[in-house]
Order: sequence, then C-alpha cells, then structure tokens
Amino acid sequence: MDPIVLAAGTALVSAMATDGWQQAQDAVATWWRRIRPDRADSVGGELDTLRTQVLAARDDADENTERALAGIWQLRLQQLLQGDPALATELQQLLNDHLAPTLPPDERAQIGSVAMKAEARDSARIYMAGRDQHITGS
Repeated sequence: MDPIVLAAGTALVSAMATDGWQQAQDAVATWWRRIRPDRADSVGGELDTLRTQVLAARDDADENTERALAGIWQLRLQQLLQGDPALATELQQLLNDHLAPTLPPDERAQIGSVAMKAEARDSARIYMAGRDQHITGS
C-alpha cells in the first residue's frame, strides 16, 4: 500500500478525536467533492458515522477498532489512487495542510513515513532503520 495512503488514513481517523476535526472534515469533504462529486454527500455522512465510532473506541481504549477503522479508510484512499495516481500529490497536501496539524505531537510523529532503498554488491552489508538502530557484535 502506498505510504501516503497509510499516513492519510491513520491521520484521518486520529483527527476525528481532536478539537480540530470540523476544519479537517471540511477539507476532506471539499477534496472528495472535487474528485468524486457523485459520492460527496454519502462520504460526508460516512465521516460523521466514523467519528462516532472513533470516539467510542477511544472512550473504551479500543485500539484494535481504531486501527481497523483506519484500515478501512486506507483501502478507500488506495482505491482512489489506483484509479488516478495523480491524486497522491493532492492527498499529501490534504494530509500536510489539514489532517496532521490537528493531531497532538505524539500522534503526528506516528503518521510520518520513511521510504528506504538500498542495493548491496559483492560482500557489502546494509543496515537500515526507520528509527533507532543498535548493532552489536561483528
């Protein structure tokens, strides 16, 4: 799955439990209305329902439900990008400008993505880490 989709789906669900959700929801609805006008009204209702589910999951400290809800929206966003890969840039902008700013710093750090690529030749070794790395021994 595209890293931007993973980040945006997670941020969308996380933003629903914040005070800034209304502004984020407006931005998501406007974006959706522009790219899929035939589905804009139903998506607005689905976002309202999803927010109720996210808030209930947070009240119950049910991280599994929250992750599942993020997964549903990640799949929906992935389908949009498969239909029109050019939307990835717009989705990144939606994430950066409207979703991520609503999140507390600890949640904002969780939605970042790391893309790494390495190529080894001969007897080379490659050590890659998305965060801390501790190498011991020889």
